[in-house]
Amino acid sequence: MMAAQTQDFDVVVIGGGPGGYVAALRAAQLGLRTALVERESLGGICLNWGCIPTKALLHAADTLRRIRHAGALGITVSAPEVDFGKLVARSRQVSQRLNRGVAHLLGKAGVGVFMGTASIPAAGQVRVAGAQGRPQLLRAARTIVATGARARELPMLPFDGDRVWSYRDALSARSLPRSLAVVGAGAIGMEFASFYAALGTEVTVVEAAPRVLPASDEEVSAFVQQAMARDGVRFLVGARLQQGQVRADGVHLTVEQGGAAQQLQAERVLVAVGLAGNVDGLGLERTRVAVEQGLIRVADWGATAEPGIHAIGDVTGAPMLAHKASHEAIACVEHIAGLRQGAQHRAPIPACVYGHPQSAGVGLTEAQARQRGGEVRVGRFPLEGNGKAIAIDEAAGFVKTVFDAATGELLGAHLVGPEATELVHGYTLAATLETTEAELMETVFPHPTLSEAMHEAVLAAYGRALHI
Repeated sequence: MMAAQTQDFDVVVIGGGPGGYVAALRAAQLGLRTALVERESLGGICLNWGCIPTKALLHAADTLRRIRHAGALGITVSAPEVDFGKLVARSRQVSQRLNRGVAHLLGKAGVGVFMGTASIPAAGQVRVAGAQGRPQLLRAARTIVATGARARELPMLPFDGDRVWSYRDALSARSLPRSLAVVGAGAIGMEFASFYAALGTEVTVVEAAPRVLPASDEEVSAFVQQAMARDGVRFLVGARLQQGQVRADGVHLTVEQGGAAQQLQAERVLVAVGLAGNVDGLGLERTRVAVEQGLIRVADWGATAEPGIHAIGDVTGAPMLAHKASHEAIACVEHIAGLRQGAQHRAPIPACVYGHPQSAGVGLTEAQARQRGGEVRVGRFPLEGNGKAIAIDEAAGFVKTVFDAATGELLGAHLVGPEATELVHGYTLAATLETTEAELMETVFPHPTLSEAMHEAVLAAYGRALHI
């Protein structure tokens, strides 16, 4: 066995996704000798097989919808035709461009990048085994595990890349399926359901919970389901998958709903039932790092039970979001560098769903706010009362705010409709600054913009809305 070449660093980061590469960049900025190990593609799942390519596909679907509805604006166009192969190819090109961008940033920052599979033979050491070349042994006082997560399989429907899809397969399909069953109505399932339905696929969504987008505010979930149903998506909620069989003519599913069994058949099935942390093969069992149900247990600043080993991002559990991983990366590295001490402040993390209609939220849902006790004030403002929404012919949706009645604290905010994912940051900023209703009411929102609905939703919580 070839002896490993040894190199010394201050910090070694395992995983090159939005948690890992941001951690490496920040560490290098702070003057720490930094190494990054990535086994597949810089940028991780998010950039290569998740956040970015799905948004490229969804943008194409949104463009198609706008063309189809151009007649309502007085624009006559011929019936659009979809080149599915070109559409998918463009999404891959977008990812490849950003992948090269991450490599450039890491090189410019002086981060040592090692492409290969990482394992931890002992605390303070990371072994890198590549497909080619001499194995490397990286030594550092601090190791940051940012290995992310992968799609969770169903035993009865293992991924085969043909009939049974993971999100990767849905992103790189060679042809448009005539019919698609989506198992799981979380963000991933709903985004792909929206995309394929827009292109003409017959889509059925199966969700075990009593509603779609179970983590969202209930009113948002109901609105999204109704809107997508009008677009032709069929929903089976409160429905459990009992059996799945892959046959020559497609996938046959048995679903139990309300005590009755029903049969479904689809050309393809997308399984989107959650994610599992990437902890296998890391050698964590040789350390004191605690792993529970495939996730690494962490305390403040990503500290694990093994001194010197930290973990951030999806591998530490929900919410499994790229921006949360990046935020944790910076906090962890700055703690390592001595810039942050004491108890870690937990910033509000927004969640976004980019299908049609878009939805986004930050903080507590109305139900969660009421469950915690105390009086709450809830404001709702429909986009039908917003001039910009009417002008762009996208007045379906609403904005909702939840306040603590005693203190005026913004407990939560939820949006559904055009550009909801671009607007939610305003409420996130307000929550981060611990803004109350008083400051939000005094904030001047430009006219005419969709953001005015955010202002009106605050006013509505206190009986002061002007345009409803």
